[in-house]
Amino acid sequence: MASLSCLASALESYRGRDRLIRVLGYCCQLVGGVLVEQCPTRSEVGTRLLVVSTQLSHCRTILRLFDDLSMFVYTKQYGLGAQEEDTFVRWVSVLGNLADQLYYPCEHVAWAADARVLHVDSSRWWTLSTALWALSLLLGVARSLWMLLKLRQRLRSPTAPFTSPLPRGKRRAMEAQMQSEALSLLSNLADLANAVHWLPRGVLWAGRFPPWLVGLMGTISSILSMYQAARAGGQA
Repeated sequence: MASLSCLASALESYRGRDRLIRVLGYCCQLVGGVLVEQCPTRSEVGTRLLVVSTQLSHCRTILRLFDDLSMFVYTKQYGLGAQEEDTFVRWVSVLGNLADQLYYPCEHVAWAADARVLHVDSSRWWTLSTALWALSLLLGVARSLWMLLKLRQRLRSPTAPFTSPLPRGKRRAMEAQMQSEALSLLSNLADLANAVHWLPRGVLWAGRFPPWLVGLMGTISSILSMYQAARAGGQA
């Protein structure tokens, strides 16, 4: 009953529903892709699962039509990151926010073109939105790597003469932050692999992933994100 209550509570929020839809969509793509490719007798079931995955992806695309304002408010509050002590983290975060802010209207135009609301070439707008997403993920990877390096240096650096070692509570907090950054790094890398796959052919491994591999990368990223959200909720 407790787990059902937690699930119901998570589904009451937009972010909670989005995480569940995301993990279900990628899981369907993973299982469906495996069945189509490896199990000819179950190919019909696999095809149906791939259709479900596609529809869940469309659902998330439509829900993101309403994300612009919340993203704008967050970007405005963060500003130029004056609260950040590290200059590299500040500017990487600012550029990441800019890429995220531009991503939404590009995706909206692409969706509207596919729905024949706008008479424009949707493929160009899908490519642009995917490129912005990939840029945001790449910046997130750079930020996490930098934070892990800095935190590791602070934890391993010998204490100077006449200074006391790090308090146990602060050390634990830094170790927890390192774990969080490591999870974010893995999640962003998994999403980045898919983002490059969806770019036009000729860009690295674009277009080379089979459906099951796209589903696997997305499932890994989704599960890590859900774990981080649950962990942050537990700490709160």
